[in-house]
Amino acid sequence: MQDVAPLHRLRDNIASVYMGNLQAVDRLVVCLLARGHVLIEDVPGVGKTVLANALARSLDCTFSRVQCTPDLLPSDITGVSIYHREREAFEFKKGPVFANVVLADEINRAPAKTQASLLEVMQERQVTIDGESISLSAPFMTLATQNPVEHEGTYPLPEAQLDRFLMKILIDYPGLQDEAQIVAMAAGTQQSASLASLRVVCSVDDIVRAQEQTAQVQAVPEVVNYCVALVRATRESRAVSLGAGTRGAISLLRVGKAIALMHGRNYVVPDDIKAVSLPVLRHRVQLTPEVAITGQEVDEILRGIIESVPAPRMQA
Repeated sequence: MQDVAPLHRLRDNIASVYMGNLQAVDRLVVCLLARGHVLIEDVPGVGKTVLANALARSLDCTFSRVQCTPDLLPSDITGVSIYHREREAFEFKKGPVFANVVLADEINRAPAKTQASLLEVMQERQVTIDGESISLSAPFMTLATQNPVEHEGTYPLPEAQLDRFLMKILIDYPGLQDEAQIVAMAAGTQQSASLASLRVVCSVDDIVRAQEQTAQVQAVPEVVNYCVALVRATRESRAVSLGAGTRGAISLLRVGKAIALMHGRNYVVPDDIKAVSLPVLRHRVQLTPEVAITGQEVDEILRGIIESVPAPRMQA
């Protein structure tokens, strides 16, 4: 049995300041355990900055935010070498990517070259400057956001780059009671925890250790084959023009292992995979024009595909 108490403390601590979509909190922690990065698609003002900042504060990690704009350069993210005349030498000034938790706000407003530089850092977990590679500190996690409503002045992420995100999380407006509570707290008529008052509940070493334990969670061949069957089903669907690739199956298994660890198990069950199939696969699938024009959403098609794939029966 794994010691999951620190992970539950982390989740509860974040939830104490982030009102609304608690499922997003769970998936954020799971993605952290799986050493993944998250793409958040949301409308403005639903607390994505609070979510990222609360994660960093709960871990006593460094946090940085990058507001992506059309004039953002790759060096604005990774850093730049500055020449000092007095010392007759270059000094590297680190960019905001040198943090444990990085929020790339409205990533689709950054030009393609800047997007590529950030996504390369996400994949390699290092920055190469003047031929020298500098590793990023662990844990390292990027939360990128994009607005699903505004498209003017944006640069949509190519499918190959979307595939590098472990999950795509959708955050909508909070429910009536949650929204009323948020407004009351902002107006000072109701007390609540604040980011400034958040205490560290989980050390960096705890998370690194949990990430190592996640990688060691066992998955029997039946579960691995189930992951493969799910992504292959997306490719075979007539409603889909571009299905999930092999990285999608790998991502399903990685997230499934993190779910298992959160439940105190050292093995994956099919329900772990099925529970996260939507956020893991939704950004890896494209609908055919004929289906898209009818107004059907990717999630709607994916739900049908997921239900059509029989889950293996595990022996006790």
